[in-house]
Amino acid sequence: MLIKKKIPRKQWGLCLVILFLAASILFTIFLFTDDSRKFHSFSKELFSSELSGDTLSLHYTLAYPEKYGFSSKAALPAYQAATPKDSAYIQSLLDRLSDISPERLSESDACTYELLVRYLTLQLSGIPFSYYAEPLSPSSGMQSSLPILLADYTFRSEQDVEDYLHLLDQTDTYFEQLISFEKEKAGQGLFMSDSAAAKIVEQCNSIMDTDLLSSKSHFLHTTFEERLNKLAETKDITEEQKAHWISENDRLLTTVMAPAYENLGDAFLVLSGSGQNPEGLAHYPMGQEYYEYLLASSTGSDRTIPEIKQMLFEDFQQNYTALATLVHMYPELAAISIQQVPELPFDSPEQMLMDLQNRMKEDFPPFPHTDKSFSPVCTVKNVSGAMEPYTSPAYYLTPPIDDLKNNIIYINQKNQPDSLSLYTTLAHEGYPGHLYQTVYSQLYLNAQKASPLRSILHYGGYVEGWALYVENLSYYYTQAIAADQPLKAAWYEACRLNRNLQLCMYSLLDIAIHYEGAGPEQVRRILQKAGITSKETADAIFQYIVEEPANYLKYYLGFLEFQTLKEQAKDLWGTDYSDRRFHQFILETGPSDFRTLKNKMYAAAQDVILSAKAGYFLTSSSIMLSK
Repeated sequence: MLIKKKIPRKQWGLCLVILFLAASILFTIFLFTDDSRKFHSFSKELFSSELSGDTLSLHYTLAYPEKYGFSSKAALPAYQAATPKDSAYIQSLLDRLSDISPERLSESDACTYELLVRYLTLQLSGIPFSYYAEPLSPSSGMQSSLPILLADYTFRSEQDVEDYLHLLDQTDTYFEQLISFEKEKAGQGLFMSDSAAAKIVEQCNSIMDTDLLSSKSHFLHTTFEERLNKLAETKDITEEQKAHWISENDRLLTTVMAPAYENLGDAFLVLSGSGQNPEGLAHYPMGQEYYEYLLASSTGSDRTIPEIKQMLFEDFQQNYTALATLVHMYPELAAISIQQVPELPFDSPEQMLMDLQNRMKEDFPPFPHTDKSFSPVCTVKNVSGAMEPYTSPAYYLTPPIDDLKNNIIYINQKNQPDSLSLYTTLAHEGYPGHLYQTVYSQLYLNAQKASPLRSILHYGGYVEGWALYVENLSYYYTQAIAADQPLKAAWYEACRLNRNLQLCMYSLLDIAIHYEGAGPEQVRRILQKAGITSKETADAIFQYIVEEPANYLKYYLGFLEFQTLKEQAKDLWGTDYSDRRFHQFILETGPSDFRTLKNKMYAAAQDVILSAKAGYFLTSSSIMLSK
């Protein structure tokens, strides 16, 4: 028999308090869990939506997309101008996010939430400028990017080969979409200049070289066979499959890709002359507004243009003064020619990468991985000769987020880089640059189970700003190598300062051309004062900046933002500051805009202060109790 005990009245109140607290805790847990569940569902849905229908982006983001629920047929992305439906869609995403409280999310999810809101808000503000975008720019357009992406398309399975061939087969449709877009741009009075169009025509005529295609020695022939050979060696495919696919690749290159490029070139010949503005964005209607949007979206900085200009002017003055002081100390520097540039003691890019890895150990953390032996493989390749005129001096091929082991750095041998240029370039692209930053941040985010959505939120300033920041550090490494040769070390420092002056000046010119309306004559005068007296060189600089607005600022403003964050960290962290800690903070935050980085840094500093106060309180209380 169960005997019921009467609870005293005094205990009733206590029980009610306990029940109320328990209910409150359960309700709070429910709220946190519910918001977390909604955000995870939202992130997964958006990640899937962004990559579905774009096999190239999917392939370079995920090595094994089936594990993430992707199973769609291989397809190149549809390209068209934004419509009111796109605005409505982005607004609907923002509305859904507003129903989620970031305070009830984990630290990692709250960071992604904050970034998403600003990212989508910025995207929404860019909708009216849809026709200002240029997918076929002479320096970085899809006409030159597509063959590179295809040449490095990894074959892990038979399905990858089949998908690749499907993509080749869609090149003509994809280019037709781009042609339609360019015709619409022309109708809006926004088509590119005649000189830029002429470059596109030239590229279309040379990229798919008919002689190379007929002899089957084009790099899209040779790289395809190389990838198939690897699969054949591991017995993943048969020799019969290999022969069939080689034949199919030959057919598609000849009957689909080559005509697609010919058609694109012909379309640009017809459109030539329809461009109404051979100068910067400032000369277009709403050109200044578009430039402000482009600057924010490509750099990840929310500074105003006057603030940016002030940063650049101050930096230019500092570097100029430092260079003048250095030349005063070492007058011999002024007499050193390009041919007399002191060489570094390395025989290969691989030796340089090894040296960089060793020198960075003191100030950069090791990769965050449970397997301490984890070390990415880095292969250095030369850009195909056919692509040398159309690609940058070097670039790093970002690996999928679920397969970070294999990494590739491409070097463009067109300008035959000297040892100093190659060393600092490898620092920029490899260690401690793009490769190290990408692999470290993604390993950390994967370990934190962060949403894979973070990997496709692109912040150019975070990526390129970091690469230029560590490139600057690599110049100090070269000075350490030449520590017993003061003049040689001084030359390396002079090269660092000169490069910063150059990039800073080009960044200021970018603003002058695209926001203030500076024309070629004004740019020539500015460059002449800086010692660039060749009209041909000045006009080439002007033309590049016209074709690639905000590009230099993505690098240099990003670099200055990191420098500013570093100084702020020193002030906030005081004696707890170290370069290693600062670098770890940047890397573990992951791809971000600079407002997020600053907010997280101040929040971390505040947490340290609160922890210190709590520690003091507890210590004081224990002392009082012990008395």
